[in-house]
Amino acid sequence: MEKFGKSQPVRRREDLRFLTGHGRYVDNIAPADALHGVFLRSPVAHGDITELDLEDARAAPGVAAVLSVADMEAAGMDISMSGSLMTNRDGSRGAAPLRPMLAKDRVRHVGEPIALVVADTLDQARDAAELILFDFNELPVKMDVAPGGPTIHPEAPDNVAYDWAIGDETQTEAAFQAAAHVVKVDVPDNRVIVNSLEPRGCYAQWQGDRVHLCFNGQGVWGMKGELVRAFGINPDQVRVTHPDVGGGFGMKAAPYPEYFACALAARVTGRPVRWMSERTEAMLSDHAGRDLTSTCELALDADYRITGYRVTTLSNLGVYNSNFGQSIQSFLFARVLTGTYDVANVFLAVKGIYTNTTQVDAYRGAGRPEAIYALERTMDYAARQLGIDPRDLRRINFIKPDQFPYDTQTGELYDVGEFARVLDRATAEADWDGFDARRAASAAAGKLRGRGLCYYIESILGDPSETAHVEFLESGRVNLYVGTQSNGQGHETVYAQFLADQTGIEVDRIDVIQGDSDLIPTGGGTGGSRSVTTQNNATLATATFMIEAFSEFLAEDADVPRADVSFDDEHFRIDGSNDTPTMMDVAEMARKAARTDLLSFRETARLDARSFPNGCHIAEVEIDPDTGKTQVVKYTVADDFGNLINPLLAQGQVHGGVAQGIGQAITEDLAFDESGQLLSATFMDYGLPRADDVPFIAFHSEPVPSKANVMGIKGCGEAGTVGALAAVANAALDAMWGQGVRVADMPFTPSRVWSTLQEVQSAPE
Repeated sequence: MEKFGKSQPVRRREDLRFLTGHGRYVDNIAPADALHGVFLRSPVAHGDITELDLEDARAAPGVAAVLSVADMEAAGMDISMSGSLMTNRDGSRGAAPLRPMLAKDRVRHVGEPIALVVADTLDQARDAAELILFDFNELPVKMDVAPGGPTIHPEAPDNVAYDWAIGDETQTEAAFQAAAHVVKVDVPDNRVIVNSLEPRGCYAQWQGDRVHLCFNGQGVWGMKGELVRAFGINPDQVRVTHPDVGGGFGMKAAPYPEYFACALAARVTGRPVRWMSERTEAMLSDHAGRDLTSTCELALDADYRITGYRVTTLSNLGVYNSNFGQSIQSFLFARVLTGTYDVANVFLAVKGIYTNTTQVDAYRGAGRPEAIYALERTMDYAARQLGIDPRDLRRINFIKPDQFPYDTQTGELYDVGEFARVLDRATAEADWDGFDARRAASAAAGKLRGRGLCYYIESILGDPSETAHVEFLESGRVNLYVGTQSNGQGHETVYAQFLADQTGIEVDRIDVIQGDSDLIPTGGGTGGSRSVTTQNNATLATATFMIEAFSEFLAEDADVPRADVSFDDEHFRIDGSNDTPTMMDVAEMARKAARTDLLSFRETARLDARSFPNGCHIAEVEIDPDTGKTQVVKYTVADDFGNLINPLLAQGQVHGGVAQGIGQAITEDLAFDESGQLLSATFMDYGLPRADDVPFIAFHSEPVPSKANVMGIKGCGEAGTVGALAAVANAALDAMWGQGVRVADMPFTPSRVWSTLQEVQSAPE
């Protein structure tokens, strides 16, 4: 048997069914008699609703119901969408304007849902939606990310949702006053559309006074709580499930208005109701990612040690507070504000701004990629301005191994780290010294070659508690119930193999059960790279309890002291006996002895501290100056994920994250016009990275085991994106630096790069 805990690269067991068309996705498993839902969405970014006549649509063939926000209120629903709020610098709470589940009196972004039509067929629902009479008085649109402009919400003067800060402003200013060197740079972080492979969707049905909502999210318990609140019913009246989920990346973590509307429609019609987003609809309604600009300042002494770091950020929240919108570019950004560097004086000030655009929320990394991008762009820019090797500037300022555990100025406690060692591994694997020859070869071919470095650290987020439940079935199989939710990361493989390693149960006998609030009473879902550390910690606690309970049972059965029974990860051994029963053997003995208490085990475990994956990304790009096309041609990663449970899956997570980072850096250019219309609402207009945009990614593990959990592991799900943004962007600027370019920002699309080079070439001497 493969020993998974000893870092074996085990292939994903779930891939067979995914690749052969046997996945169970929400649109595949909706009840056959379900009505189809279609949403009427706002065609304008800002306007007062003057007419909403649903009667013609209600009378259309096949239509079972047409619902507006008035119908939700008439049904006694709480129509407000919840969202986190920050505390302002003056102690007040951030703005909390109503975000209705369907538009109420006014529409505030293109794509905002106004009404739901449900009909026997999808075509009938679409046709009926076109019969709705919707009229409006258009209002001025707020699109720029700065205080002021047309008021969107009276609760937010100047459209400022919150004004938050952390750190010591006075001491940081003193550090700047005493600095030998000061570097300042603006770092924009462009908005992206998440575009999961499977768009959002759901179906809802009622049985008596109990609702079942099935949707493709990242955890069932948050949604369950929101349904309880919205409908004013008891928790035992709500069941929420997830089938297989085709990608989430943070975007699917939140409740969305469509789920509540479908649940009400199912109650009104007495039939199941299904809805699946189309791609353009998703681009107009899914929570977007990033979209902020940070002004970053470094104060350094004569030896290039950082004595102060100051960041001022304007963050685009979109038109409403989303689930975590206010906290992502403030509190979560601050978690890794100073990265891997020993900085004594820091200050971060953030203002969240409302605009007439789709809400912004979590996207792979949720604040951590944004903070590292700002910091590592600034570090690279400082190295250039000061004429110092970018590796040396980082080495000088790294937190040293003997400084751990290390308290950051923003409240994190880093447990371990050997950042210089990981940096050295990365530069060696990237053939740092051979770059000049590669640059010369590119130049001979008429290309500009650049190299960029990023050293990142990530703070694992989310609930540190998780529960595991192991159940021995009469069929000889074992169910492992987990509180996280796979969105394609390979959880079925990781969790089954980990349990197999700890107990000796054959992995092929283990079925991982997830995503059902009836079967699993609590759980934290997936997000923040928490899943493997928290879930396997709970599984380890459950396995430990099982071993002890089975050992006591064997001792009683053999009439020997408990100390005479041991377990070696695969077999129990009893002193003085040749019997070596397996865990499954003992479970069968317990079943024959009617010991049902030994056939089901559930334990909850909590991690007392978080782990901090970190690593170094080195990217090389080539730019064609004649066309502006930027191509990543070489990419090297050295990561410290602690003890790897499955190197193959870790490598896959890094590859996926890097691909998404390359996409944001080079191809993904989201564009609105001045009226708030999304100009990039199809894949003809929005540039997801293609296969030829992504090079071979060399992944290397340089582990420093975490002390935050007994397994010594660190999360890895978001790390690729956290490191990729700055590595690629720094490489692109490096390629253009020799041409006189001093400022260049994502996305490095051909038109933008070509224009930047032309502007420099045409500038007066």
